[in-house]
Amino acid sequence: MSREEPEGPEAEAAAGGSLFPAELGGDGSSARGEEQDRPCPEPALGPRSSLYFASLDAAVEGLQQRVQDILRRLNGGREEAHTELSGVRDSLLLKVSELTEQLEERLFHGYGFHNGLIQERLQALGEVLERVEGVQAELRRICCSVEAVYQDLCLQPED
Repeated sequence: MSREEPEGPEAEAAAGGSLFPAELGGDGSSARGEEQDRPCPEPALGPRSSLYFASLDAAVEGLQQRVQDILRRLNGGREEAHTELSGVRDSLLLKVSELTEQLEERLFHGYGFHNGLIQERLQALGEVLERVEGVQAELRRICCSVEAVYQDLCLQPED
């Protein structure tokens, strides 16, 4: 490939052909396949081509505008979703806090109730232990008396 002989669409344009179909490009003076004396680096645009490109530019601008509108709506939707999620999160935090407070109150009430029961049972246990100590002391006295009687019986001479 040399610089003087381009390939592809440039070669076709240099050979006298147009880069565009006959109905869109050229001024109609030269038909496809005819060779011109001088190669033209850029094809001459006719009024139909200018209208075509203007229409194409308008279509591209319209598409770009539609894309921008879609992006704006998407971003707006995202912002709304973020706001809603923040609201949901805040309401959930508030509800969890309320439920936690209720649970704490119930636990403290249960603790208080059970502490009262434990206190009553400990007091009853204390009374039982006092009675056991009294019975134990009485059993010791009885044991000492039985031991003394036994020793008296064993030490007496037999007559």
